[in-house]
Amino acid sequence: MARRGATDLSGVLLIDKPSGMTSHDVVSVVRGVTGESRVGHAGTLDPMAQGLLIVLVGPATRLAPYLSAASKRYRARFVFGTATDTDDAEGAVVRTQDIPDTLADPAFAARAVEALIGTHSQVPPDYSAIKQGGRTAYKAARGGKALELAAREIEISSAGLIGVGGEPLSWDVELEVSKGTYIRAIARDLGMQLGTAAHLGALRRTSAGVVSVEQAHTLDEIRAHDPAGIPELFVPALRVLGLPVVELDDAHVALVRDGHPLPEPQVHGGPVAVAHQGRLLAIYEHRHGALRPQTVFPGGVL
Repeated sequence: MARRGATDLSGVLLIDKPSGMTSHDVVSVVRGVTGESRVGHAGTLDPMAQGLLIVLVGPATRLAPYLSAASKRYRARFVFGTATDTDDAEGAVVRTQDIPDTLADPAFAARAVEALIGTHSQVPPDYSAIKQGGRTAYKAARGGKALELAAREIEISSAGLIGVGGEPLSWDVELEVSKGTYIRAIARDLGMQLGTAAHLGALRRTSAGVVSVEQAHTLDEIRAHDPAGIPELFVPALRVLGLPVVELDDAHVALVRDGHPLPEPQVHGGPVAVAHQGRLLAIYEHRHGALRPQTVFPGGVL
């Protein structure tokens, strides 16, 4: 008997999230359109943020751990002179500070942004979803007792200046960062490093792993689409994952669906996507001289 709210859908949707919605709001829209209760996403975007949100439908929700780990690219606006309690434009101003004249110099700004490249120890914002000691950071902050969050190692693999803006002074930048990086915290810390205050004024995610926002659909397009034709909007899971692919012949398909190991091919290091006729059947890993299953999708994922 089919579980309530379950459909035969299994795939990956790329959504261009508008500002003002939570990532969960986007998930709710997709649930409503598809009739599928098993909908999730890979990589939360704050309500203020726009851009690429990877939405997973049906059994494809089990891909979330693999997709969330991908590096992400953003276009961000750092606004100088004020700091907020949330480190972004939605928070209350908690500090103002004069802005050094050098920050208006595009050449200085370009050097400062490029200097962000590298590995950093970053303290997450007080208003974040991180849990510590059974308490959620943003709930504790709202209650007036912010948690002392531990610093985490993050990496900024590329950083470039797009332009310097006017009143109030701002820098538009493009960044590529590792999983778990808070762009809000980069703005906060950069302001302090430059002898002033700063917060994140705007944010747009432009890519995650190998997919980009140019491939994404708006929510209006999703709502207007014939629900029966939603699979037409799925992007191939094999492409989104970006993993080495082991293509099976017909004889091995039943083995994978039953979770049996496979002979180890000449592909080494990390997980591999196991597929048949372009459909993802499982993710396997190299272990004990064979490929062994991590996650199996009996019905496959488009």
